[in-house]
Amino acid sequence: MARSMWKGAISFGLVHIPVEMYTAVSDQGLDLHMLDRRDFSPVGFKRYNKNNGKEVSWDDIVKGYEYTSGEYVVLTDEDLRAANPEATQTIDILAFVDAEDVPLIYYDKPYYLAPGKGGDKVYALLRETLREAGKIGIAHVVIRVKQHLAALVCVGDVIVLNLLRYADEIRDSGELKIPATGAKSAAISDKELKMAMALVEGMSEDWQPEQYHDTYREDVLALVEKKIAANQTKTITAPDKEKAPAASSNVIDLVSLLAASLGKKPGKAPAAQDEDEEEDHEPEPPPRKKRKTGSGDEDEDVEQEAAAPSRARKTAAGSEERIAAARQPRRAAASKSTASRAASPAKSAAKGTAKSAAPAKAPARRKKAA
Repeated sequence: MARSMWKGAISFGLVHIPVEMYTAVSDQGLDLHMLDRRDFSPVGFKRYNKNNGKEVSWDDIVKGYEYTSGEYVVLTDEDLRAANPEATQTIDILAFVDAEDVPLIYYDKPYYLAPGKGGDKVYALLRETLREAGKIGIAHVVIRVKQHLAALVCVGDVIVLNLLRYADEIRDSGELKIPATGAKSAAISDKELKMAMALVEGMSEDWQPEQYHDTYREDVLALVEKKIAANQTKTITAPDKEKAPAASSNVIDLVSLLAASLGKKPGKAPAAQDEDEEEDHEPEPPPRKKRKTGSGDEDEDVEQEAAAPSRARKTAAGSEERIAAARQPRRAAASKSTASRAASPAKSAAKGTAKSAAPAKAPARRKKAA
């Protein structure tokens, strides 16, 4: 059973309803840990004394309010409860308003309220009253060290306390450049509005929250499983180069876009047809590159030889045969040359003299010049 995070009572008029508060939502985000990239060890944080640098345990930590630079007033949990016991233990309903009067931007976080011991009847009374009146209760509640504005909403058989944002926590949108209704820069024709309404009607369906889920989280977890299967548990993927955004025109033909959207299923990319057309029409091969042999004749295409493995193997085998055939006469000539050198040392000496003939000519020329 879930553990209650707060116990108190709902109070309005003279009615007092004991309740317990439970978290209504759970965060399903990716729980990523920080690691040292050098050895992939987990990175931790220490609570340390900023004066002496020593670590501080939870038992030695207290809370304090800094009333001036470097000076604090220590506040314990008992001090915080004693400041206003009623506020810390009561959901005090201030007013009942129509639900549609509270904009969605004010809603923050929901909590379930369950009746406490002996509170079933008064709990059910408030629930049915909210349901019949079509109202929500606006209340104050203190959670931890902050007083929140809250709305008590009847959701099925449960009373939900939804924390609200205060008006001064909502930023003013007046600084944003929003097109005003009826402005010339954002003039909407009747035809565009009619087609947009037809698109909305075609995509309308009953609210089924279970069909929506975090597909990005699922894709990341699938990537994790893929890396585990490939033993890439400690491989760092290098970032790709950022792609330049596609150039777009300021002129938008809404009618053509709406017409195309009406003819396609929701979520289908409009570029799918273009991709199919590209697959049907294969691109032409690049122009053949020619290379010239020693005789000046053009040889076969280099790229074609690289693209055809079987042909390349044949060419390589033929090359090996030609190289072997060329080596045989050279080896025979080398054998003859060795025999000749063994039979006639004078010839070898003569060959050596012939090889050194070029450097010997220089002194002869110098003598003639003298």
